[in-house]
Amino acid sequence: MPTDLPAVPGVSPVLQVPFHSDGSLDETGFDTVVTRVLGTGVRSVMFPGFASEYHKLADDERGRLLEILLGHTRGRDDVCAIVAIHDHGTIPAVHRALAAAEAGADALNLLPPHFLGPSREAVSTHLSAVLEAVAPLPVVLQYAPAQTGTALDAATIGRLAARHPNLRMVKVESQPPHRLVEALATGTPSLPAMIGYAGVQLPAALEAGAVGVQPGCTFTEIYQEIWDLHHDGRPGEARDLHARLLPYISTWMQHVELIIAAEKLISVRRGWQESEHCRVPGWTLDRAERQSVDRFLSEFADRLPGVTA
Repeated sequence: MPTDLPAVPGVSPVLQVPFHSDGSLDETGFDTVVTRVLGTGVRSVMFPGFASEYHKLADDERGRLLEILLGHTRGRDDVCAIVAIHDHGTIPAVHRALAAAEAGADALNLLPPHFLGPSREAVSTHLSAVLEAVAPLPVVLQYAPAQTGTALDAATIGRLAARHPNLRMVKVESQPPHRLVEALATGTPSLPAMIGYAGVQLPAALEAGAVGVQPGCTFTEIYQEIWDLHHDGRPGEARDLHARLLPYISTWMQHVELIIAAEKLISVRRGWQESEHCRVPGWTLDRAERQSVDRFLSEFADRLPGVTA
């Protein structure tokens, strides 16, 4: 995939990691997840993210899963593999970023350090070090204040992009996202933004100029349809479909571990993996939450091939 990352808009799912019921890694299941998600026609995927339970993976597991993903994407010019760098320490973050680039990542997703409340200056220094080390590989900066407490602003991000042209995009997970999306687009340099947070605010973000959405991966087809409707000049239909999806994603996004668990159950019901196991500490779905997944699958079964009762 060429390194012109802004040319890769649209739905960019974060890949889920399946585990066996004993908590061990399900590599076959992950291979199926990658195959099924790429089969929806998306032009990019991201791994690992919060939806991948990256914080519960050992380094060797993470490396093996990355090898499986890049085995699908390496050498292809129709899909972009965005590899996430979450390390808090600058030296390990640089090492991991360089290793991902060497392995065949098409772009990186960079999460700012946040443990123990580093200063804005310290955060900027960390980000600059990684950006410089991997240039010209394109980088997406992940802005997730609710999950990390990191509070950069558009001006700070713009200064980083001015110094490091390979900072090509920002993943905005603030709520509401449209203000930062607009501020980034009108800044100098202008920066495109995609949104995360399960696309809860997707219609408003699209109206503000968002170039992509990065949700979980188990019902990618619905996000694709919303995206296509909007860009085919049918924004009313896009909003209507999103309005049907919204009660589910807004409920599940009350806690990140909750939507991870819900998506694991959806994945099992679609035949992608055998177990809905989430590594601990995690979330165990109760009766009402499982019923919400049942209702969701019943309502959208016609859009989700493979769904079983």
